[in-house]
Amino acid sequence: MDTTQLLKGVLDLAVLAVLDREDSYGYDVVRRLRETGLEDVGDASVYGTLRRLFKAGALNSYVVPSEEGPHRKYYGLNATGRTVLADSRKTWTSFAQTMDTLLESR
Repeated sequence: MDTTQLLKGVLDLAVLAVLDREDSYGYDVVRRLRETGLEDVGDASVYGTLRRLFKAGALNSYVVPSEEGPHRKYYGLNATGRTVLADSRKTWTSFAQTMDTLLESR
């Protein structure tokens, strides 16, 4: 099964879940997603998701100076983002349970 299409459908949820643990900058979000098992996630996809979630009002952003290179733009969940995450978590749980039921049927 091509996981690319699955990943597109859940990338918003995955990014929100990563940022729920702690604020982060783009490449760190990519790294954390890959460490969790989403090895196929693309840098551009994550950066685009961060921008879109920010424009939608689900994320705050701020710049942190770096002594080792350019400043980093950090993203964090705001109240809207936490609501979106909670709603998406419920939807995912229900969907996953439905798929488990279908796949276990004989």
